Amino acid sequence: MNGYIADKNTTSVAEGPGERLRRQAVQARRRLLSPLTLRVLAVNVLALAILVGGLLFLGQYRESLFDAKVAALSTNGAIIAGALGEGAVGGPPESIALHVEIATDFIRRLSQLTGTRVRLFDESGVLVADSRVLLSGDREVRARMLVPPAEDGYLSKAAGWASDLISEYLPLGSTLPLYREPSPMVAGDFPEVLHALEGETGSAQRRTADGRIMVTVALPVQRFKKVLGALLLSASGEDIEAGVREVRLAILQVFVLAFAITVMLSVYLAATIARPVRRLAEVADIVRRGPTRRVAIPDFTSRRDEIGDLSGALGDMTAALYDRIEAIEAFAADVAHEVRNPITSIRSAVELLAQGGDLQRQEKLTAIIQEDVARLDRLIGDIADASRVDAELARAEVEPVDLVQLIRTLVGIQRETGSRESPNVVVDAGSEAPLVVDGIEGRLGQVMRNLLANAVTFSPPRGLIRIRVSRENDRARITVEDDGPGIPDDMREAVFERFYTERPEGEAFGVHSGLGLSISRQIVVAHGGGIRAENRRNEDGDVAGARFIVELPLSA
Repeated sequence: MNGYIADKNTTSVAEGPGERLRRQAVQARRRLLSPLTLRVLAVNVLALAILVGGLLFLGQYRESLFDAKVAALSTNGAIIAGALGEGAVGGPPESIALHVEIATDFIRRLSQLTGTRVRLFDESGVLVADSRVLLSGDREVRARMLVPPAEDGYLSKAAGWASDLISEYLPLGSTLPLYREPSPMVAGDFPEVLHALEGETGSAQRRTADGRIMVTVALPVQRFKKVLGALLLSASGEDIEAGVREVRLAILQVFVLAFAITVMLSVYLAATIARPVRRLAEVADIVRRGPTRRVAIPDFTSRRDEIGDLSGALGDMTAALYDRIEAIEAFAADVAHEVRNPITSIRSAVELLAQGGDLQRQEKLTAIIQEDVARLDRLIGDIADASRVDAELARAEVEPVDLVQLIRTLVGIQRETGSRESPNVVVDAGSEAPLVVDGIEGRLGQVMRNLLANAVTFSPPRGLIRIRVSRENDRARITVEDDGPGIPDDMREAVFERFYTERPEGEAFGVHSGLGLSISRQIVVAHGGGIRAENRRNEDGDVAGARFIVELPLSA
């Protein structure tokens, strides 16, 4: 097919309100983003967002960092508690107690080494030493200029904002108790300290008013298994939060890159689907509005996917549609031509009859009119039958048909209705085994009646017609042979054209409409078979008659 040039401002048919609205909707879809693109994009981005959301939670990673923090505080606390239990106690074994002055000095020195805040409670739960107070007293405060922090880019700021937002809504932050430092501070303010005074080690996590997480570990200070006090170590979880924040920031940066790639690939994927489908829809709309003009269907069969299959199917369907339209137009032209001949003959005879004349002339003209009317009646009947074939073949249900039995029945009818001068019909079915095909029995019988009638017409009086039925691989072959004059070599295909007639000598004009063989080929092709014509030849090479061969696929 040739290409097409579509004019968007003209149509081949009048546009109604519904058609106008539909065309406007199509044009709107062309301007906006394809709904298919949005669906593909939503599915891909949603899957990516779920994955990134799960990674950003980082719950297990965060807990492992806090567990490591607690373990480090516990190790440092065990060292300090052991040192206090060995070097900061005094008195007889039955009344051993902590020396607050010595313990205070121990805490000042050891807390500087560990970098954590250390608080000591005596066995009654009273706070006796705090490393923050000890280290801040009597010390000079020095100020120095700090280097201003580096300015983050827009991407880092956005990722940081997203990370803070996620941290704000994580369930961990809302479940932690509030960290308080009452004055005066006693062991009852910290449940883990009470456990330590009972000889057990405890830890806890709390959130301060400004959102920071504090980790505390309490250990008993013992001498000879006697609890002399409790040691409370605390440290801020800011380093952990900073680490988690950095990991989240890295994940978000990767997410932004992955999101951009996902969007581009989704748009590309959707375009490879939506654009061809849109083109096919546009061309289908052009075909619908102008079915009499051939339009080239875009060929996407090289894609080797479902859209390629759709393109090929639409192309085949459109070609079949155009072929059917052209066949209908040609059939209508042929019908008009064939019907015009008898009508013209009738008109001429009527005009001559109106002029008067002798009785013999009037009888002759009346006979011509009767013959033309009979010819017109046969022609209209055959045309109507030819018009119904396609519709009937499309609607009717196929069923198993035994060709041998069908042919024998038709031959029996021919013998019963034929005259003495009729040709003799012989059926050769080989092994007599049934040959079954899937088809419409009435239409297959019509094919055999047409071939048999054609053979009877061209056979000499009391001639011989041979019908052979055989199996050729997975197909049934039917051969009908006669002893007539045969078929001109250049007309072996023309005999299957509509309204083609080849009359035997002595037959009156108009007895046959020329549609029988055309209808037969139409029926055989619809059943997945084929039909052809050839000549029989004798030993000298001369034409000895005509042979028609029909092949049909056998039933599975």
